[in-house]
Amino acid sequence: MISGRRLAHLAYVVTIAIKGLDGGLETLGGLVIWITGPQRLYRWVFRITAPELYNGDHVRAVEAVRRGAQHLAVTGAHFVVFYLLVHGVLKMALALVLLRGGGRWIYPVGTAILVGFIIFMAHRLTEQWSNWLLGFALFDAMTLALVLNEWRKPAR
Repeated sequence: MISGRRLAHLAYVVTIAIKGLDGGLETLGGLVIWITGPQRLYRWVFRITAPELYNGDHVRAVEAVRRGAQHLAVTGAHFVVFYLLVHGVLKMALALVLLRGGGRWIYPVGTAILVGFIIFMAHRLTEQWSNWLLGFALFDAMTLALVLNEWRKPAR
């Protein structure tokens, strides 16, 4: 049977690993948008989501992807690329240092970064509600609690 401390540490490691992977995907997404350009990305998305290529399942998801790509193509992608690259690289770096046990200095830095992400997402939620954004903010809040719990442990 796993003790409460070991379970909390396991949850911490899994959560930080997920954050690192998510940061990698964000960075990759930002690079793809930056390299291809939003209009080319929209044309590519439009081609691969053509109705004749899928059997009609997941129509709402396909329409959401198309709308998102169209919005990027129309409004430009400078902020999106900047956000994905900065957010993704920060999350990857933070996850790597936390998972490697890079020293006690990383806990206040990680706490500050996570609090910043949560405040930014809370601000965005006041401008336009999104269940997805709420989910990400809650995941960051859970990650923050786990980081604070690890920080509280005595140094090895």
